[in-house]
Amino acid sequence: MTVMDNFRLGAYHLRRQARHDFESTLETVFRVFPVLKDRHKQRAGTMSGGQQQMLAIGRDLMGRPELLLLDEPSTGLAPLLVLELMDTLAQLREHTQVAILLAEQNAEAALKIADRGYVLGAGRVMMEGSTRQLIDSNIVKSVYLGKLV
Repeated sequence: MTVMDNFRLGAYHLRRQARHDFESTLETVFRVFPVLKDRHKQRAGTMSGGQQQMLAIGRDLMGRPELLLLDEPSTGLAPLLVLELMDTLAQLREHTQVAILLAEQNAEAALKIADRGYVLGAGRVMMEGSTRQLIDSNIVKSVYLGKLV
């Protein structure tokens, strides 16, 4: 399937709404992921891992969700692509009304874009707070961010 095929699939349940809703949502997705606009005719399977991740998020956004659940979206991505992905999630905060629930082992990257964080250990919430509180925590710095305190 092409990039546009994926977007049409993501917006399938919106067919009863005006075409304007599709076009408006598509504009937002292309604003957040400009590379996908350039590749709208490309087959998804021929894209890089980072671009496929963007496409998956863009396809989900086409359904106009209120909440986007992301489970380890940086897994398997090169460090540069992780930065790009996190920048993209920050842009989503700016350009959409979608709430994002992010489960991510890359604590440093996640805390840079989050409003609030929860530190899990052995299936339990070990710590919670604003990102500032977590970033300033000596425990989080030493155990999760690998910094000496």
